[in-house]
Amino acid sequence: MMVCTLLLTPKPDLFTPLSNNVNELLNLLSNSAGNPFFLVTTFVLCLIPVIKRLSRKKLASLYVQFALLLVLSFALKTGLKSVTEVPRPYSYALAEVGLVDNAASFYQLEPALKDELIERIASKVSPARIEQWHGETNYAFPSGHTIFVAICILFWGGFLLRHNHYITAGLLLTWGVGVGFSRIWLGMHWPTDLMGSTILASLLIFCVPKINFEKNHQANNAVS
Repeated sequence: MMVCTLLLTPKPDLFTPLSNNVNELLNLLSNSAGNPFFLVTTFVLCLIPVIKRLSRKKLASLYVQFALLLVLSFALKTGLKSVTEVPRPYSYALAEVGLVDNAASFYQLEPALKDELIERIASKVSPARIEQWHGETNYAFPSGHTIFVAICILFWGGFLLRHNHYITAGLLLTWGVGVGFSRIWLGMHWPTDLMGSTILASLLIFCVPKINFEKNHQANNAVS
């Protein structure tokens, strides 16, 4: 559902102004899955099993598995970006107004010069877009925000569904779609970036083994 919704999202004109409310909403959604605010999102999600009053061993099992997924996703995202070298949509906007020869050449510049070029186009682009462009001048594929969001939905959404919290799971999915939508409309990613990132997150979820400290504790007691 999330992937289909994002793939059907029309390509935005990055020079079309956004209202103040839309600017704030898109920035809020995008930042909620980015550095450093993903830590706040992670903290909130990790409160879910605490509210359910799970045992300490079950909590530890969930937290270790989730932490492992986040570490692996970060490593995978970082490695793939350096290999795929897909320019972000906004780099094409910079080329469109003649600030760079082409989208690929933007990535050959020093970080300070990248920021300078982005600032030179600030008067023509909404503030939320400029803020995000300044924050991330690396390549587009895969989307780190989307990998994080997809892992949160698959991991914590699955937990919520197993405990019959369908409304909360629906809210989590809505947040995830909103983050993906914001990444496209802010000019940070292509829909294919988000689709690929969701697939990668799904593979990680299936590949990372479930960790159950409670079973290990029971097995140790049986042996002793």
